[in-house]
Amino acid sequence: MSTTAVVSAVASVDAIRAQFPALARREGAHPVAFFDGPGGTQVPRVVAEAMTDYLLHHNANTHWVYPTSVETDAMLAAARVTLADFLGATPGEISFGANMTTILFHVARAIGRSLKPGDEIIVTELDHHANVAPWQALAKERGAVLKWLPLDLETYRHEVGALEALLSPRTKVVAIGAASNILGTVSDVAAMVALAKTVGAITVIDAVHYAPHALVDVKAIGADFVLCSAYKFYGPHIGICYGRHDATAALDVPRLEPAPDYVPEILETGTQNHEGIVGAAAAVDFLASLAIDGTASRRERLSTVMHALHERGDALLRELWVGLHAIDGVTVFGPPPGTARTPTVSFHVQGHESEQVARFLAPRGVYVSNGDFYAATVARRLGLAHEGLVRVGCSCYSTASEIARLLDGVRALVQGTA
Repeated sequence: MSTTAVVSAVASVDAIRAQFPALARREGAHPVAFFDGPGGTQVPRVVAEAMTDYLLHHNANTHWVYPTSVETDAMLAAARVTLADFLGATPGEISFGANMTTILFHVARAIGRSLKPGDEIIVTELDHHANVAPWQALAKERGAVLKWLPLDLETYRHEVGALEALLSPRTKVVAIGAASNILGTVSDVAAMVALAKTVGAITVIDAVHYAPHALVDVKAIGADFVLCSAYKFYGPHIGICYGRHDATAALDVPRLEPAPDYVPEILETGTQNHEGIVGAAAAVDFLASLAIDGTASRRERLSTVMHALHERGDALLRELWVGLHAIDGVTVFGPPPGTARTPTVSFHVQGHESEQVARFLAPRGVYVSNGDFYAATVARRLGLAHEGLVRVGCSCYSTASEIARLLDGVRALVQGTA
């Protein structure tokens, strides 16, 4: 299927934008362009409505016999089915938590109970520290050895063959990110998981930045645990964990005596954010609804939509990439367009800290993120731990005219014009 045919199989950008009330916001005369998606996307009306409906008409705690509790149980079960479709999993492998970071600390603590001094954990320099800090804590607590998979600053990827060189019979955990939230780099996690399996390591994948931009297939990836966050794909602030059934069942999870001791609820500590779970499912259904062909299965519609949104995002990325490179004093980081990456770009403006750039652009109706985005190791490797980077992420509602306004704003800053 041609690129044009793929894109036309999904609702137009204008039709998508009409579903996001936040896009009506203005900064003076300027409509706001939200380029902060990698830190959290805007929410379509249907997601907010689903959460409101739950809270106003079905709100209850779980596993009791009165109607609103029964309804809550059914809605949470339906959400597991929906998120399983989103990730290519089965409903019994889906659990929820406050956010990806909190879930991963919980999972890591459970894994850590079986670690011995001298056991090895591999993390990467490319990752958000949510998939680094839990393992650093374990290494300190359990006397394990932490190994770092290095970042190649020429390609902005992991060095070829570096993971294989780090693996040993003592490797117990390999924790890697599917996509970099600061550079946009997409890593071949399936190949890395396959390598980790040769030594019997537990594999943990951070798919937070990957899930909004590509169709996740946990079976193809082959990892034991894959985590993501709904607020990165047009949902509320809640985290989702795919845990391979046997891997989850093997965890020594701290729990209350009366709490569920079965998969997947064994990972869900305390009363969950029910409205958030309902909202996460609504976000997946929103994405699936963008497919013109409404007769296909939800997973098939998600495949069509994610492919089309990737094509649109890649076109915007190319405009952004070329435009930023044409501005004197701007340095752009990350793999080039046409390679395995997301439509997320980070850059530095000579003579300006990243916060100054973000503050300059905001009154022009251009909202960008600044700092290290919890990918602190990448920022240090780039020599920008202090100044930080400016990050621009394209989402399903981003447009070429918004890219043009962003580029105009950066030019005005560099040239010293108002």
